[in-house]
Amino acid sequence: MSKEFTSSELTGGVLTQHAMLVAWGVYARHIGLVERLMAVPVKQKRRRHQPQTKVLEFFVAMLAGLPHLQDISRSAHPLDQDEAVAAAWGQPAWADYSGVSRSLQGLSAREVDAFITVLEQIEQPFIAAEAALALQQKGQLVYDLDLTGRPVSSTSSSYPDTAFGYMGDTVRLGYQAALVSMHSPSYGRLWLVNQLHPGDRVSVTEAKTLVTAAEQRTGLRPRRRIELVRQRLQAAEAQWQAAEAGVTDSEERLRLARDQEKDTGLALREWQGVVRSLAVAYEREGRTPTPHCQLTRARRKLMTYQKRLPRCQQALAVAQRRYDRHAVAADASAAEVQRLQAHYQQLQNDNVANPHPVRIVLRIDAGFASRENIAWLIEMGYDLYTKSRSTAVRKTLTQSLCTETTWQRVGGNASLTAWPATTVNGHFAYPLDVALAHYQTGDTRRRSVLLHYGDEDVLTDLDAWFHAYNRRQTIEAGIKEGKAVFQMHHLKVRSAPALRLQEHFAAFAANFVRFAAHWLAGTHPQPAAIKTQSVKHLVQIGAHTSAWVLRQEDVWLLTFTEQSFYAGSSLRLGSGPIQLPLPLEFGFQFQHF
Repeated sequence: MSKEFTSSELTGGVLTQHAMLVAWGVYARHIGLVERLMAVPVKQKRRRHQPQTKVLEFFVAMLAGLPHLQDISRSAHPLDQDEAVAAAWGQPAWADYSGVSRSLQGLSAREVDAFITVLEQIEQPFIAAEAALALQQKGQLVYDLDLTGRPVSSTSSSYPDTAFGYMGDTVRLGYQAALVSMHSPSYGRLWLVNQLHPGDRVSVTEAKTLVTAAEQRTGLRPRRRIELVRQRLQAAEAQWQAAEAGVTDSEERLRLARDQEKDTGLALREWQGVVRSLAVAYEREGRTPTPHCQLTRARRKLMTYQKRLPRCQQALAVAQRRYDRHAVAADASAAEVQRLQAHYQQLQNDNVANPHPVRIVLRIDAGFASRENIAWLIEMGYDLYTKSRSTAVRKTLTQSLCTETTWQRVGGNASLTAWPATTVNGHFAYPLDVALAHYQTGDTRRRSVLLHYGDEDVLTDLDAWFHAYNRRQTIEAGIKEGKAVFQMHHLKVRSAPALRLQEHFAAFAANFVRFAAHWLAGTHPQPAAIKTQSVKHLVQIGAHTSAWVLRQEDVWLLTFTEQSFYAGSSLRLGSGPIQLPLPLEFGFQFQHF
């Protein structure tokens, strides 16, 4: 139940040092977030505060951008002492940070899954609406994928399931967060997927998982390019038949080699017996072997087979290795055929179940772009912007340059030259638009390879291609926002379930602030000083500025204090009249930091 202020409180107003948190609490109740989170069953003892209240308090602390859990109670203006914020979020009071920590530590994986399900259910209508709007305006969706490190101290042993891996340019202990964002016409960027892994996880293993998760999240997918898979399947079947023919030929050669080795061994043993018998007879009869006698001829025959047997054994070993090699190749070909048959059937089923496919552009960095992943993404129907991770491709393109090669300037220090529809000497499964980028910074020169697959004619405007790929920096900005604004470079919990919850709360917080800002801007005229388009401004300034809070039923009025960044302005939330107390006087002094 929400806190109902007393008549004396309404007369004088209640002071908050976290004005925007009050507004966000009103909005959270408006969209049903608080009610649903409070309804999640949690098997913990309740003393003064419900465990759900402490989970909600943790989320509010993230909205406030608090670096550490203890800042809930030990900051200049403790969140747990702010009654107006608690009331706005429908809570009688907040708990001390130590209670929040204990409740988070005690959460089970199933309970965290339930909280995450609530967050996804709340986000789903917004994501669906933005996807529909993007398709209406641009005819396509745009996804960005990335991994970002969550490092901890290299000597720490209290964080579960950590591992050493590359985070930035160094190897550190910690976790990797795998992320997918969607370009949003209304909000700029929305997080779709957030998965936490040990720190040694690398991008190349996560492409398929992230794309599949994004499809499940939006319920939208492109038309699968089954015709390409059919071509690969036909080629694989032909290769399998050739491999089976090789196995048959090798098997026949192996049989002949075995027969020859067996026959030679039998003949060797037979002539050994003949030589022994003749030698005994000659000795018994006192005969001396001559150059052309029967014993001498038998010994020559025996020597022939003694020399022949090692050659037969060597030929048998060669035939066996050849057969084994062809058998392995045939098994691999058969497995590839089976994989492509299953893949083809799955994509066929996807198309049947997807009568209204959409165009989706995927932007990924080189870490995701193995040639296997590139082929899979193309077959899955995505238009692709990426960079090659292969140095061999870069060397091949560089070696193909000549004096007639034309370069187009696409940036302050970057130039491109491009090739249409090429596999780069068979490196890629499908022809791609390929561009070699040349960067000059002082005396330093470096090159990279841009790749594109899709209907867009990127070759007619290399500058647009270059910048289309580099617009994936939006997800990098989102990662930076998570670390700098929502303080995700500080891991506030140490159990595996709570760490997952923190990751999802951070992504949800970034989405939630954008949803709330859009709602605030559209409900009633708001103070111009409140920069609703800036998440950083709303969190770092709006959530830490002071205001007097009045509430009458479902209407909230925030009047910013003279020490507030928004001094002289007020913020009205809800519909209906509100009776202002006259005169509006306050009986104490305060200092705003």
